[in-house]
Amino acid sequence: MPTIIQHLDAALWSYRSLLNNPDLSVSFNDLEFGQANLLIETDYNGGLTGKLYGDGFELELKGSIQSGCPSTLWFQGKGVVDGSLWVYDYLCYAVPQIPNGERQVPALVGSVTRAIPHPNSQGGTNPAGVVASFYAVLAGHPDLTK
Repeated sequence: MPTIIQHLDAALWSYRSLLNNPDLSVSFNDLEFGQANLLIETDYNGGLTGKLYGDGFELELKGSIQSGCPSTLWFQGKGVVDGSLWVYDYLCYAVPQIPNGERQVPALVGSVTRAIPHPNSQGGTNPAGVVASFYAVLAGHPDLTK
């Protein structure tokens, strides 16, 4: 069975993030912080690069991975979206294989923090310092030669 480190080499993940609101009366749809494609590439020295991208945005990723159980990934995403700089910080862990789990899909779980404010689509500002939880599930290994 492949380890999570093997899944990280040029892996495409489906990424979703949710606001950390403990109020169970809030609709699940109202907790959405973001969703995107997450492409992670690693090197043998523990370096991490890639991109987080979706409709109308792309953040270039740079960071590192530390082997262990669980493996730890730290990275920052930066990009210019509609003329404004976006910067987000990510810390996540690779979920180990669960004993007796059936058809377990490799997953990453962690937190994302908006590092700097940026304009939002309603004409206001998304403030810095907002922390959300995220998870990403392995979607496949893209052909990077295209």
